[in-house]
Amino acid sequence: MKTNWYLHGLNCANCALKIEEELKQHPLVEEAAIDPVRFRLVVKSKEAQIASIIEEIVYRHESHVEVRREALERESFPVPKLLIVSLVLFAASFFFEGHFKTALAMGAYFFGGHRVIQAAARTFFTRDVFNENFLMTLATFGAIYLGEFAEAAAVMLFFEIGEYFQDLAVERSKKSISALMDLRCDRARVERNGEVIEVDPAEVSPGEILLVVPGERVPIDSVVWQGETTLDTSSMSGEAMPVYVEEGSDVLSGSINRTHAVKLKTVKTYQDSALARVLEMVENASLKKAPTERFITRFARYYTPAVVVAALLLVLIPVFFFAQAFEVWLYRALIFLVVSCPCALVVSIPLAFFAGIGTASAHGILIKGGSDLEMLASIETIAFDKTGTLTEGRFALQEILAEPGIDADDMLEMAAYAESLSSHPIAQSLVKAYGKVIDHTRLGSMREFSGSGVHAEVGGREVRVGKSGFVGADDNLPGIHVSVDAEYWGSFVVEDAIKKSAASTIDKLKKMGREILLLSGDASVHVEQVADALGIEKFYGGLLPDEKVRHIEEIARMKKVLFVGDGINDAPVLAASDVGVAMGGVGSDAALEAADIVLISDEIDKLPKAIEISHRTKRILFQNIIFAIGVKVLVMILGAAGIANMWLAVFADVGVALLAVLNSLRVFFDRSA
Repeated sequence: MKTNWYLHGLNCANCALKIEEELKQHPLVEEAAIDPVRFRLVVKSKEAQIASIIEEIVYRHESHVEVRREALERESFPVPKLLIVSLVLFAASFFFEGHFKTALAMGAYFFGGHRVIQAAARTFFTRDVFNENFLMTLATFGAIYLGEFAEAAAVMLFFEIGEYFQDLAVERSKKSISALMDLRCDRARVERNGEVIEVDPAEVSPGEILLVVPGERVPIDSVVWQGETTLDTSSMSGEAMPVYVEEGSDVLSGSINRTHAVKLKTVKTYQDSALARVLEMVENASLKKAPTERFITRFARYYTPAVVVAALLLVLIPVFFFAQAFEVWLYRALIFLVVSCPCALVVSIPLAFFAGIGTASAHGILIKGGSDLEMLASIETIAFDKTGTLTEGRFALQEILAEPGIDADDMLEMAAYAESLSSHPIAQSLVKAYGKVIDHTRLGSMREFSGSGVHAEVGGREVRVGKSGFVGADDNLPGIHVSVDAEYWGSFVVEDAIKKSAASTIDKLKKMGREILLLSGDASVHVEQVADALGIEKFYGGLLPDEKVRHIEEIARMKKVLFVGDGINDAPVLAASDVGVAMGGVGSDAALEAADIVLISDEIDKLPKAIEISHRTKRILFQNIIFAIGVKVLVMILGAAGIANMWLAVFADVGVALLAVLNSLRVFFDRSA
């Protein structure tokens, strides 16, 4: 059983990863994953007393942290009063000399650093001794030992100020990104026993009647039962254009009613509705870590101990082997301790993925995790399914080609009656094109021949509709053919229309340097027509699902491949590709299970946008890695050479972390990304 936990009061991302690692190694824990941005912990275990296990491990690392089952929102982020006192004392110390100056500096040190010192004392006898609080305390104690009272105060003060602004930036970013998907419905108006009452959406059953007034969000997937209105579906699909709905129209949960009050009949439970599924996907996206995040986790595990050992050697080697001054090399070693925490990377990398996934969600693109977002930028080949992906998936009669002397309307009427009991999409397109009520008393026997056509008796006449050979004409002629009483009457041109956005999307993807491929189970002649119309050079038709998988696996041996399908019949190939993208499949179990990315709207024009967001996110990730590691290494080199002081070391720690966090947020603030 999976359970969610929130670690309130935890503000060290590196410590969060250590907690996750220890939980994973516990024999009673099957899975553990922590979101180092929101400090949400997901644990899978069969143990009933898992709460006590989690609390024990968390308290061992961070004894001040509160483990809760629900999240607590921080309404405000006030500056700590003792930090203000510390700032005043530190500023006052510059106006005095001697012992009074020292006293003011030490007062500033203890008022500003009391939290850090207390946290360091709590973890001194634990396995997590090399945490940022202990290392910062040790470094500043060393500065006090050397008589650098003002510098010790400044280091502790600016460390706390940097931590405050870093926490502030992360908290604000969490609220901003969460606002992108602020879709939750707390109440639903349901009609029961002749009156309308408000209940929790989870208490509404399929088939009940909801009242949704203008300005309210639709809580559950439904159909319009009574009335008409326009809906704002932008929060779910990313489309700004209002959608008109009337009686019988499908309504996706999460849409906002804009014009008139309507009554809706629910078709699902709240838990199975699109809205709940979207929220669950976005909520869990940050738990699926990307390769870059896993690299940072491994890096953080070894980086801090390595820097501490380097600091120790920096003191011992010059002092004991070259008879250098102890105080000089101690001061230089303290600089190593200050820059030894990898929080700049541990916080900023997940935050960049968090921002990228949130921004994609605002465009109607659901990405399951950071690994999928990162892989998207590496895709070289994009393979498309045809029906429902590049085409509308709805057949329509385009043209009637009647033989001389045959009335086209009579021909359509005969075909529509013959096909009226068939569920095949082409049959239904002929019935729809006929447009009149079918009088089933005219219909006698009817037999459907799979893959060939229909043989029926209509008004006492023998009618055949289907392939050319089936109706007695020449074999392999294109179109849907009709014969009446063994006389050939003509054919229909029935086509699946290409989506309006398909051509421009394919063109954009080609300009991005992607190779385009079309894989379809439809007849090769129809696949070729679509490929020619869209400028796709490589295409394969008549493929069974396992043959599609073989094509994808063959490509994947040489290149990173993405497959776009409808998410229902293409589940195997979606799973086999490096990145699987489901079209408009938010209500489909197959789409949500097999696909890595879901485009909520039924259009592929969101795909180039998703790739752009992934590229931008990846660029920012590498900027943060190079910047954070580069600055820390540079300051360590300068410190070892006696050029850098501890003030610069503080910037290399908390200053770099803050700048990396702000850089990560550029993914979010660039809404055009």
